[in-house]
Amino acid sequence: MNQLIECVPNFSEGVNLAIIKQITDEVESVEGIKLLNVDPGKATNRTVVTFVGEPKLVIEAAFRAIKKAGELIDMSKQKGEHPRMGATDVCPLIPIANITMEETAEYARQLAKRVGEELGIPAYLYEHAQADKNRNNLSVIRAGEYEGFFKKIKEPKWKPDFGPAEFDAKRGATVIGARDFLIAYNINLNTTSTRRANAIAFDVREAGRILREGDPVSGKIVTDENGKPKSIPGSLKSVKAIGWYIEEYGVAQISMNLTNIEVTPIHVAFDEVCKRAAERGIRVTGSELVGLIPLKAMLDAGKYFLRKQQRSTGVSEKELIKIAIKSMGLDELGPFNPDERIIEYLLKDSAASKLVSMTLADFADETASESPAPGGGSISAYMGALGASLATMVANLSSHKKGWDSRWEEFGNWAAQGQNYKGELLRLVDLDTTAFNKIMEAFSLPKANDIEKATRDIAIQDATRYAIEIPFKVMQTSFESLTLIKAMVETGNQNSVTDAGVAALCARSAVIGAFMNVKINASGYRDKTFVDDILKRGEEIEKKAIATEAEIITLVNEKIR
Repeated sequence: MNQLIECVPNFSEGVNLAIIKQITDEVESVEGIKLLNVDPGKATNRTVVTFVGEPKLVIEAAFRAIKKAGELIDMSKQKGEHPRMGATDVCPLIPIANITMEETAEYARQLAKRVGEELGIPAYLYEHAQADKNRNNLSVIRAGEYEGFFKKIKEPKWKPDFGPAEFDAKRGATVIGARDFLIAYNINLNTTSTRRANAIAFDVREAGRILREGDPVSGKIVTDENGKPKSIPGSLKSVKAIGWYIEEYGVAQISMNLTNIEVTPIHVAFDEVCKRAAERGIRVTGSELVGLIPLKAMLDAGKYFLRKQQRSTGVSEKELIKIAIKSMGLDELGPFNPDERIIEYLLKDSAASKLVSMTLADFADETASESPAPGGGSISAYMGALGASLATMVANLSSHKKGWDSRWEEFGNWAAQGQNYKGELLRLVDLDTTAFNKIMEAFSLPKANDIEKATRDIAIQDATRYAIEIPFKVMQTSFESLTLIKAMVETGNQNSVTDAGVAALCARSAVIGAFMNVKINASGYRDKTFVDDILKRGEEIEKKAIATEAEIITLVNEKIR
């Protein structure tokens, strides 16, 4: 698989959309780069751009964008709520796939070197790209902002890592680095007071606030034995925050950077700000995501808020995202479209989910067409998915059944397990067709000489093995789902016991159908040790699935007599 890095440059222009478009055009001029998101803010006068690609392509796209921003943005005239020091204020690189942080940091250094030497813009390194720990923090580097840098850059300790030690009045300076995935997140308050918003920000941010004697705002600063100010830590780790007033919306916000969402997830930050705001007589009205967010962060948030309601978390991915959006008010200031804000959705290959994205009628029509795929393998996987879905429905109905309030978590856990089975089997619907197409592609390879014949033969064998492994995975997953199905017949809402019975029929049929595909594909594979092993395991799974289904149907019939 290719290496992928994400680049999230912040440009000091959020009002003139024509300028922003010219900058993003430069990004898109590099073939192989995917522009994921453009998020301008009028009050902050700042635009966050997100794009992804292979490292060398990302570096080229970032360089072109920084060059264009320097040509179009005049920092001597720029004003905005957000701290800034240059036309391209900050340009972080984030490892996404098959690349280490160390490798990403080296690419950041290459980019900074080009910006400094070829464009003549003072360039500073930060985070993982900066070896000097005294100047690797973005807020420390940017302290004094654009207005203060004319003097700051002359100090020996603030000599740029690359480029001239002369401050460029028009283009300013830029900070380039490598960092972990960061979520820029603003929480809206029902106040216009920046001072009160800042007080809440100090309550929660990891750095906290400076300790003072008496009055927390005007009191004398308390220092340690070395004369350094003491501080009171905030309640959230890996969180940076300030308060500001956004004239565009007429509200104050807590502007946060969540630098490690494994330490402090977005939903935890939201709830903590709600708590601290309430203590000060202020109410949170919603929130705003700047840029993109990983899918897991949204799913975790949805599950968190459902658990607080003592509701089953075993609902669809779409429903979890909807719960997260509504619970945190992510759509208060504007629409929140998951397809445009969740990074995995933006990177999703639509061709890889062709079948499962169809309507039921279209799927049936495609199956009935003269095309040999989708065939029995994909249909087996889909039957398994329907079985898992029915069992999940019974679990969710049981979780919400009147009088069973104490059992919501028990059945919620079953439902969550069912969602996993459903998701895996839906994925296998398309993969089975992909496996068939791989075999067809291998057989179509040229065979004019011995080298081509050998290459073709290897490709056919590799594709055949893949076409064995996919339906075998369908067998395994469908068989595993029978445990859930049986539990729902035995302990679930008895008004839906026949639904669980139908689920068992689906799961058994999925196992038997998928095994047919395993066997026919195995007949063309030459590794007999592998074939003998997988057929033996397949026979055991099929035998157990048939027996388990028979037990379940007997139980169902006993309950409905």
